[in-house]
Amino acid sequence: MDIQGEVTAGFEAVRDAFVRNFEVLGDRGAAVAVYRDGRKVVDLWAGPKDVDGAGGPWQAGTAQVVRSATKGVAAVVPLLLHQRGLLDLDAPVGAYWPEFKAGGKERALVRDLLAHRAAVPALDVPLTPAQAVDGSSGARAVAGQRAFWEPGSAHGYHAQTYSWLLSELVLQVTGASLGQWLAQEVTGPRGLEFWIGLPAGETGRVGRVGPVEPPSEPAGGLRTRPRRNVSQAWEDPSSLTRRAFAAITPLPDENAPEFRAAELPASAGIGTARGLAGVYAALLGDTEDGPGLFTPQTRSLAGTELSSGPDRVLVVNTRFGPGYMLHSPASPLLSAGSFGHPGRGGSLGFADPESGVAFGYVTNAHAKSVTADPRAQSLLRAVRASL
Repeated sequence: MDIQGEVTAGFEAVRDAFVRNFEVLGDRGAAVAVYRDGRKVVDLWAGPKDVDGAGGPWQAGTAQVVRSATKGVAAVVPLLLHQRGLLDLDAPVGAYWPEFKAGGKERALVRDLLAHRAAVPALDVPLTPAQAVDGSSGARAVAGQRAFWEPGSAHGYHAQTYSWLLSELVLQVTGASLGQWLAQEVTGPRGLEFWIGLPAGETGRVGRVGPVEPPSEPAGGLRTRPRRNVSQAWEDPSSLTRRAFAAITPLPDENAPEFRAAELPASAGIGTARGLAGVYAALLGDTEDGPGLFTPQTRSLAGTELSSGPDRVLVVNTRFGPGYMLHSPASPLLSAGSFGHPGRGGSLGFADPESGVAFGYVTNAHAKSVTADPRAQSLLRAVRASL
């Protein structure tokens, strides 16, 4: 495997783990980037640009769909709005979005929406792929959807509906789309290669993603077969698990131009590993890309637990802060204070305030993992060993 990029002295273990991902854990094309105290210390890529190998080699600027790792980048927007006094996390969602006050959701707070407690993880009538990206059907659907439980009383992962919940909230507060606001205030000024809504001029850099089977003998001690109750939930079409992930039916083509251009902050973010890690680095403080984004208070808020325990959708114990998945056995990060988000199938981005580390891993090979992919975890362990 021809590994490209650079590693700062002391982080060679990350390169070794990256090589092993291809040799042992079945990666096809991937990239990993790590910042430490605002400076890039790892920036590696290898393999083909497309999962099937048809598009040539992965380049320095190759970007990929990162699925739910998008959620962590998207969460920067509401937290910055809160930091600027434009969004009250303790206000009802309906105070900003009146149409949302229906179906038992009147008491849902903004913090409930961000922490998967808004009680609308699924839709009684799923959206088609065309409706999901048309900019209006999704917001109408979640506003009219009845609550599946009393908002704020429990949590369940809003796998797809998070897109329209967060997008409409930001639109109501700012008058701009979430993707536009992110580009203008966060990624654009810092030259970070991450988009929620891919610009037409960037289409040529994006690789094709696709499913892959896990290796027969995965290493690292991570559970690769789901627990029985999780398997049963995925197999049951009537379960909240299946319904949450099927809020768009049939599943959209993630390689289609219309999906890539759509502003779906739950699932359709596109970026390089460098861009993903760079966003998280900016949350920790000033970086080589530009000034920091979060105040110490907002940084602390990002890692504050708002949801924990049994997840009504993922059927395991999960922990969430305002928009971020927090360190837990279901989604191991670097330390107890880390905050970030995995993407189903492999991608991962997070920040760790304790060590000053920001991490981004993207891949075109989507495995069956949901919250703890063995490839990302192998890289994470190597980062930990390098500190």
